[in-house]
Amino acid sequence: MAITTTVSDPSPVFIVAMGVSGTGKSTLGAALAKALHMPYIDGDDLHPKANVEKMARGEPLTDQDRAPWLKTIRGTAVRVAGEQADKYRSGMNPTNAVKGAGVPGVVIACSALKHTYRDVLRGKSGTDTDSSTDTDSSTSNDSAQLPTYFVFIDGSREVLMERMLNRSGHYMKAGMLDSQLNTLESPAGEEGVVVVSVEESTPKQMEKVVEALKAFWV
Repeated sequence: MAITTTVSDPSPVFIVAMGVSGTGKSTLGAALAKALHMPYIDGDDLHPKANVEKMARGEPLTDQDRAPWLKTIRGTAVRVAGEQADKYRSGMNPTNAVKGAGVPGVVIACSALKHTYRDVLRGKSGTDTDSSTDTDSSTSNDSAQLPTYFVFIDGSREVLMERMLNRSGHYMKAGMLDSQLNTLESPAGEEGVVVVSVEESTPKQMEKVVEALKAFWV
C-alpha cells in the first residue's frame, strides 16, 4: 500500500504517530513511513538522557522535562522533511524519497498527549525548534510552513494495560499508564488528525490512515 500524488512539486509534510505508551505507535509509524516512502524516526530516541533515566525509575515526566524534547522533535522533522523535499525535487532516487512515489516528508512516533504539546510539534507560537536546530529566521520560516498531521491510536485502559504488561525491554513502566491517560487530551476533532483504534490490526489502521491523508492532501 502506498500513497501517490499527481502534484509535480508537493510540499513536504510531518506526520506524528501518537498515543499513550502501549498503543503501537512505533509499529504503525514504521508501516506508515514505508507506505509513504518516508524516513521513520522513533521520538523516544530523541529524549535527552535525563528523561530516559527518569522514566526508567518509573517517574512521570513533567512539562518542563518534555519541552526541550518536543522542540527537538519539531526541529528534527523540519530538517529531515526539508532534506527529503530537496531530494524529491532534484529527481534523485534516495532511500525513502523516490520522486513520483508519494509526498516527501517524515514520520515520527511521539506520545503528544496534550494540545499544547501538539502545538509545539505543529511549529506554533515560535516554539518550533530548539537552539540546536533553529539558528536563523529562514529555519523558523521553513518550520512554520511544514504541514503537520497526527495519527492518534486510541484504546481503553484495560486493553492498553494488558499490552504493556506483555512488553519486555522497554523503559516505560506499566504503572505509569494511568498517569499518561490522565494527562491525555484527545486530539479528536483537531485539524489534520486521524483516529484509529488500538484494537484494529495494523493493515486495517493503515487503510484508514491512507484514505484520510489522501483527503487532506487533495
